[in-house]
Amino acid sequence: MNEMNPKILEKLITTPMPFGKYKGRFIYQLPAGYLEWFGREGFPSGELGMLLSTINEIKQNGLEELLKPLINRLHGKSNFSE
Repeated sequence: MNEMNPKILEKLITTPMPFGKYKGRFIYQLPAGYLEWFGREGFPSGELGMLLSTINEIKQNGLEELLKPLINRLHGKSNFSE
């Protein structure tokens, strides 16, 4: 993964999933299995696909903890599933 743009990190935390079983959940809250499915089947095009691919990489590499300070700042909490 390349150096992370802070604006992309913010979008992972503030962008809701626009469709499907997890519609309305923030991108960072999507389960790893769901993201892995997209990885096998293909991520959507455009910004959504980039965000899903990015959070998939973060989760696969065990880097979720790095998002907690930003989550706390933007949402006032640090949990990854709700």
